[in-house]
Amino acid sequence: MSAPARAFTMRHVQLLRALFAAIAALMITFSSDHSAAVGLSVFSGFVFVSALAHVLAAWLVLPAGSRWSSILLAAVGVVAGMASGIPAWRSDDLFFIVVSGWALISGGIELLAGIRARRTGDLLARDAITVGALGILLAVVLLLIPAGFLQEYTIEKAGTFLLSGIILGVGMFGGYAAIVAVFLGIAGLTPKRVDADAVASDPDHSAAPAEHGGER
Repeated sequence: MSAPARAFTMRHVQLLRALFAAIAALMITFSSDHSAAVGLSVFSGFVFVSALAHVLAAWLVLPAGSRWSSILLAAVGVVAGMASGIPAWRSDDLFFIVVSGWALISGGIELLAGIRARRTGDLLARDAITVGALGILLAVVLLLIPAGFLQEYTIEKAGTFLLSGIILGVGMFGGYAAIVAVFLGIAGLTPKRVDADAVASDPDHSAAPAEHGGER
């Protein structure tokens, strides 16, 4: 019964989330269009697949008492993805409302979960705290961008360009996704003591558990 849990661990969840964040960051980085339509399209896909990763974590990895944060994060992601997934609704205002609201709520949930997990000595608490804090930071930055912001700037030999609030907002989301991708990628690829303990408890890798089993 324990084999499926060892086959899919929190390291795999972290790597999945890192992959999804990296794809979102690349899509925004290599797009010349940073409009609300593009930003919300990328965001919608990102939160939907991230919600899937949280569902897998709650279903296959986490014990019953620790599933609440993943379930809540999945629910918030689905709601945000549905709100941003309707093309006719995609506007500058909707981008800032939905993305900043999602970042604040999901960041708060993950930060709280990380703080609670740290009290129990969970080795993954630091990762949750960091990602949660990054989400709250994204929300604050988006809320600080003035509504209707427009600024012309000139690059020598390139021409004059227009910087708008939505361009800044979409760019900030892309930057957030890139940072989360790098952080979770490193965290997922870094061996954890919990993984070592799982391997040590596997009868195929250690004779000790078998001996104790025989005594019982």
